[in-house]
Amino acid sequence: MPGFADSFWSADYAAGLGVLFTKLQQGVQENRQVLAIARMRAEAEETYGQRLAEITPAADKIAGGFSRDDGASVKKAYDGMRSEMEDASKSHKKIAQSIRDLVVNPFTRWCDAHETRIQDSQDELQTRIKAHDRQAEVVKKLRSNYFNKCRLVEDLEEENKLAFQDPETSPKQNQNIPEIKVSTNKEEEEEDDEIFEIGDETYQTEQVKKVLAHMLNTIKMGETKVPILGTYLNTSAGSDIVEYLQRHMGSTSVSYSERIGQDLVSNGFLRLVGNVGNNFANSSKLFYQWRPKAFQLAGVPEKKATISRTFSMPSSDGGSDSPVVGAVSEYLSGWNVLNNQHPNETPSERLRREARETDDKYKASVQKLDEMRCELEEAILVHLRFLERCELDRLKAIKTVILDFSGTIGNVIPSLQSAVDRMVLYQETIQPAGDLRYLLENYRTGHFAPRVVTYENYYNKVDEQTFGVDLEARARADKKRVPIIVTTILTYLDNHYPDLEGDEARRGVWLTDIQLSQVHKLRAKLNNGKPFTSEDLSEFDVPTVAHLLKLYLLELPDSLVSSHVYEIIRTIYATPASDSTDEARVAVLQQTLSQLRLTNIATLDACMNHFTRLIDLTSADEQYVNELAMSLAPCVLRPRTETSLTMEEKHAYRLIRDLFAHKDSIFGELKRMSTLTHSGSVTNNRPRAISTDESNRRAHMEERQRALLEKAGPRGRATSPAPGPRHRRDRSTGGPETRFPIASPTVSNERQRSSLGSLGPKRQSLEVPDGSEAPAPAPATNGSSTNGDSPKTEGESFISKRDSIGRSGARFVGGRRVTTSSTVGSTPSTPVSRTGTDGGTPVHDRGVTLTDAPMDD
Repeated sequence: MPGFADSFWSADYAAGLGVLFTKLQQGVQENRQVLAIARMRAEAEETYGQRLAEITPAADKIAGGFSRDDGASVKKAYDGMRSEMEDASKSHKKIAQSIRDLVVNPFTRWCDAHETRIQDSQDELQTRIKAHDRQAEVVKKLRSNYFNKCRLVEDLEEENKLAFQDPETSPKQNQNIPEIKVSTNKEEEEEDDEIFEIGDETYQTEQVKKVLAHMLNTIKMGETKVPILGTYLNTSAGSDIVEYLQRHMGSTSVSYSERIGQDLVSNGFLRLVGNVGNNFANSSKLFYQWRPKAFQLAGVPEKKATISRTFSMPSSDGGSDSPVVGAVSEYLSGWNVLNNQHPNETPSERLRREARETDDKYKASVQKLDEMRCELEEAILVHLRFLERCELDRLKAIKTVILDFSGTIGNVIPSLQSAVDRMVLYQETIQPAGDLRYLLENYRTGHFAPRVVTYENYYNKVDEQTFGVDLEARARADKKRVPIIVTTILTYLDNHYPDLEGDEARRGVWLTDIQLSQVHKLRAKLNNGKPFTSEDLSEFDVPTVAHLLKLYLLELPDSLVSSHVYEIIRTIYATPASDSTDEARVAVLQQTLSQLRLTNIATLDACMNHFTRLIDLTSADEQYVNELAMSLAPCVLRPRTETSLTMEEKHAYRLIRDLFAHKDSIFGELKRMSTLTHSGSVTNNRPRAISTDESNRRAHMEERQRALLEKAGPRGRATSPAPGPRHRRDRSTGGPETRFPIASPTVSNERQRSSLGSLGPKRQSLEVPDGSEAPAPAPATNGSSTNGDSPKTEGESFISKRDSIGRSGARFVGGRRVTTSSTVGSTPSTPVSRTGTDGGTPVHDRGVTLTDAPMDD
C-alpha cells in the first residue's frame, strides 16, 4: 500500500492536501476526546473519593451510638465498614491522581505538540501554494501580454507588406503621377510677402528684417534668472526697448513706444518672462525674451543654452536669487518629461522591442514558476512523509494512553478487574497500521503527477526547455524519432550497470527511494532544450539518473500511452480471464497501441527494450517484476482525470506486465503496421502526411507544365478543374535510420486510383507500349541525366503523375479533352498509348510520352 507521499496529490496541490489535513485535524479532535474522557474520569474519581470521605464524619456526628459499646461485635463490624469507606475514599483519590499523572498531563502535552506540528506543516504548505498560485497568475498575465505584442508585430508586418509594394509589381506603374515641387524659402517669400503692422506704420517683410536686425544688434540683451523655472536667455528690459524705440523709430511718447512694443509681442517677436500675461510695459523690472522667430527673420544667430545645463545654478556670491533654485534645478535637470528612453525609434522598432522585452519577462517568470513548483513539490514530499509518521505516532499514543488508563484503575481497585479486562481487550484491538491503511484506502486523492507550466513560445519553438514539453514536439526539435533525453539516459544506464556490484544493486536502481530535491537539481541542469552528454550525468549517482527518466515521463502533458486509449485498455483488462486468451488480448493491444503517434511508440519500445533486457540479464524474480511494473505504471499510462475509481484500478500495471511478457510480438507487429501505414502500396483512410523531400518537386512540376504548353499548340490548354498536385511521400533522406522508417511506395501495377472509385477498372501505369518506332528520349533538364539517374519504378511513375488526369476523369492530349473511357478500353491490362500518327516528336516527361498528333475519336 502506498504511503502519504504518493497518495494526496492533485492538479492544484491544494485539493489533495486539503483532504489530508482534514483527516489530520480530525485526529486532533480525537485526541481531545480521549483527553476529555480521562480528565472527566479523574474528576469523577476525585469527587467519588471526596464523597466517600464525607460518610464517616457524618456518621460520627450521631451521638449515643457505637461509641459506648467498645467490645461488641457489632461495633467491630461498624468500625470495619467505616475504615473501608476511608480506604475506598483514598483509593479513588489515588486513582484520580494516577490518571492525572500518567494519562492526562503527559498526553495533554503530547497533543499540544502534535497539533502544533500539524498546524505548522499546514501553514507552511499553504504559504508555498499561495506563492505558487500568485506566480502562476503572473505567468498567465505575462503570457497574454507577450502574445498580444507578437500579434501587433505581425499585424504591423502585414500592413507593411500591403502598404509598401514593389513598384515593379504595381498595376499603375505606367500612369503619369503628378510631381510635387518643393519651393525654396526665397520663392515662398516672394510669392507670399507678409505685411506687418507696428505702431501706426505698416512694414514689408524686408523692412521688418532690417528693423529687427538693428534692434537685436543694438538693444542690450542678457540672461534673466527666474526662481524655480531657471534662466532665460536673450532677454531685454522693457525700459531698454522703449529707449531704443524713442531714439531710432521716431517715437515721441512712452505710450506710443509701449504700443510698438505690444505689437512686437503680438507678432511673436517678444514674450514676457517671469510674470503672468504677455503685456508690454516700460519697466526696468519686466524682462522680455526675443523669440526664435525674430532671430530667424532678421538672420541673426540666436544664443542658445548648452546641452549639459538645462537650468541655471545659483551664483556663488548669493544675490537676490531664491535659495532653492539650485536644488530644484538639479532635480528638474534629470526629469524626462516624455519618459522616452529610446529616442528616434520607429513604431515597428518599438513594437519589436516591446515584444522582446515581454518575451524576456514571460520567459523569466516561467522559469521562476518552475523553480517554485519544484521547491513546492519537494516541500510537500517532505511534509507528507513527516505527517505520516506523526499520524502513526498519534495512533500508537492513543493505544498507550488507553493501556495506562486501564492500568491506573486495575492496579488500585482489584474489584474492577472485569471492567479493566474489557478495557484491555479494547486496547488490544487497536491496530495503528491498519487504521493508517484505512485512511489511505478511503481518503487518498491521487498519485504524484507534477503539472509543469511550460514557456509557450508564440512561434511554437521548444528550443529552450526539455521537461513538460509534448513528446512529439521535443522529438521534432531534436530531429529524432525518440527524444535525445530518453536515449541518452538509457544509454548512460546501460554503460554504468556493469560498474555496480551485483545484480541486486542493478535491479535496485529503479526502486531505490531518491530524494526529490536531488532529481530536481539534475533536472534544472538539463532543462535547457539542448543535447547533453554522459559527462553531464556523471556527477550524480545512477539511481538519480534513472529517476530523472521517470520524472520526465511523469511531467509529460500526456502519458506515454495516451490517455485517449485509457478506456479501451480498461475494457481489455475488464474482460474476464475466461473470456479472453493471451493471443486475443495481445492482438487487441497491438491495434490499440497502433493508434499512438510514432514518437510515442518508438519511445515506449526503447524503454521496454531496456527494462526487459535488465530483467533477463539480472535474472529478476517475480516479486521484482511486480514492483518494477507497479513503479512504472503511472509513468506509462495515466487517465485523463484521476478519480477514486481510477486510483484503485490496475490496468496500467497489467499493461506493463503484458509489454514485458509479449514485447517482441507486440512491437514487431507495430513496426510492420507502421511500415504499411506509411507505404504507398496500402490504401487506408488515414490522412496522408506531407512529404519531407520536396527538393525537386517544384522543378518537376514546372518542367511538366512547360512541356504541356509547348505541345498543346496554338489552341492552348484550359485550366484544369482538378485540385492542386498532391504531395508525394518518399523515403526520408539525410538522417540515420530509426526504428520506424518511412517506407517508399511499393511497386504495383494492380493499384486502383482511389479518386476514380473502387468499381472502375484498374489503372495501369502510363508507359509507351511496345511498337516499331521507339520514342527518342528528351534532353535532360535541371542537371539530370536519363542514363545517369536510377530508373523510376512503375509505381513511382504512377504516383508522381497521378494528377495528370484530374478528378473529373478526363485528360488533355494534343490540345483535346479525352475522357477516361476513350483511353481505358475493354482490356484494362493493355497499356495506354499516347503516340500520334503524324510522326510528331514524342516528349518524355517522367515516364509519360506526349505527342502533337490528334486523337482518333
